[in-house]
Amino acid sequence: MVEFIDGSIKAQLSYPDMRIPIQYALSYPDRLPNPRLPRIDWSLINNLNFESPDFELFPCLRLAIEAGRKGGTCPAVLCAADEEAVALFLAQRIRFVDIAALIERTLEQHQVIASPTLEEIMAADAWAREKIYQLVSRDKC
Repeated sequence: MVEFIDGSIKAQLSYPDMRIPIQYALSYPDRLPNPRLPRIDWSLINNLNFESPDFELFPCLRLAIEAGRKGGTCPAVLCAADEEAVALFLAQRIRFVDIAALIERTLEQHQVIASPTLEEIMAADAWAREKIYQLVSRDKC
């Protein structure tokens, strides 16, 4: 869901299946018909229930919300740090539970640029990628 400045909210609802967003990512901006993708049966849904997210269980969600609120170069740093931390996990160099802590430490050390140029965003991205490896190397020593 996205909340707009006027308070209105738009929701994109679908059957929980990753093939749907993957197809959209590959075909953007078009929406392609795909009869193999499941559909929501609205006659079976009586209501929708929402709960507050558990930020202790999902610390990366908290980091993403904070980075989005801070703006500037924070979202680029968050994404780059996440990509590198996940790559380190997949390479079995860190534990899964280390991902959020590495991202958080990277964000804490980042000097935010409030209204960055494209070059500054790209530099922040490169900085975050390097910082993740520095943090992992320092922790292993």
